[in-house]
Amino acid sequence: MTLIIDGKQIASDIKQELAEKARILLAERGIRPGLGLLLIGDNPASQVYVRSKAKACEELGYHSVTITKSSEITEKEVLDIVQGVNHDPAIHGILVQLPLPKHISEQKVLLAIDPRKDVDGFHPMNTGRLVAGLPCFAPCTPAGIMEMILRSKIETKGKHAFVGGRSTIVGKPIANMLYQKAEGANAIVTIAHTAAHDLAFFTRQADILVAAVGVPQVITGDMVKDGVVVIDVGINRIADASAKSGSRLVGDVDYASVFLKARAITPVPGGVGPMTIAMLMHNTYRSASGEISW
Repeated sequence: MTLIIDGKQIASDIKQELAEKARILLAERGIRPGLGLLLIGDNPASQVYVRSKAKACEELGYHSVTITKSSEITEKEVLDIVQGVNHDPAIHGILVQLPLPKHISEQKVLLAIDPRKDVDGFHPMNTGRLVAGLPCFAPCTPAGIMEMILRSKIETKGKHAFVGGRSTIVGKPIANMLYQKAEGANAIVTIAHTAAHDLAFFTRQADILVAAVGVPQVITGDMVKDGVVVIDVGINRIADASAKSGSRLVGDVDYASVFLKARAITPVPGGVGPMTIAMLMHNTYRSASGEISW
């Protein structure tokens, strides 16, 4: 029987654990985890994402501050805001909601964040520490994938893990995390992408397949072997005349055909997605508690 890996339930479990940890941290050390959220412009999706993160903080007993600015703000003003939050002792994590307006360099802004407060895990210092196997803030989606694998008791040691995609947000970091000599990792990792002449040649070898290609339903049942574990990171909206809205969400995996061959699989939605905010909360707690030694 195929195991459906329930990201919503795992994320809920993690949040419950963090709420208790945050309560103890406040009671014993007087520290309330704090997250600073910077939202620039009026992108509707970004507004939803920031509200959901602030709501998660409230549910866990964290302190959060949302700084909202017009898209007319200058790059220097944004950098000054980041520096101010860097020096705020009540804020342990900083999240700049992307994308930013075109006249503001995302790279400059992300580099301006104190890496000790980089709970998104995008600063080069955290990237380097991740590759080196040192304590760091890992990007939230890959960290969520690793937590799903651990909590679902998926064996990874010596297994062939295929990562489809090479983004700095998912593909590269999850590949690095899977081959580390650590619990829930220690896998043999292959990374490829849509430029491969024969993507199926690689996917059919995988014991564990992480799909983060960004192409709707590109991984089909004939491209995987029996007993594969599938982690689908993709979130794509496609037309569907039978749906009330006229569209529906699908992953990078053709769920129906791959499900028949998989030992375990994440659904879309309800799989990897809910884990991202849970791990953002996890990173914020780790920063507040001083778990990471710099």
